[in-house]
Amino acid sequence: MPAGFSRSDRVAEQIRRELAELIRLELKDPRVSLVTITGVEVTPDYAHAKVFYTSLVPADQRAELDRGLKRSAGFLRREIGRRVKIHHNPELHFVFDASVERGSQLSQLIDQAIATERHNDDPASEEC
Repeated sequence: MPAGFSRSDRVAEQIRRELAELIRLELKDPRVSLVTITGVEVTPDYAHAKVFYTSLVPADQRAELDRGLKRSAGFLRREIGRRVKIHHNPELHFVFDASVERGSQLSQLIDQAIATERHNDDPASEEC
């Protein structure tokens, strides 16, 4: 068997692409905006799909976004069933992906450390 992606990986990627398009173009819920689908994990029997997402909405509005996604899950599941041909239509479970936000925070910390180091290494800042 050639090395590559398994069927479940390909199905998960197809679901990710379709969900991203559906949310962007067809979902009318005003609570669901500025959402990026970062990944999808499907169970081996395709009965459940864990959908990881991130968003640019402020943290205090994230609960409202989560409620909007959960409320839209039935519509999205039906549309996925029409677009992706698999035996079972997976039940969608939305999970906020904090990795992008955490990566941004770590990047800022690294930038601050570099700036501090440059300031400390600057010969003009040393007093003799």
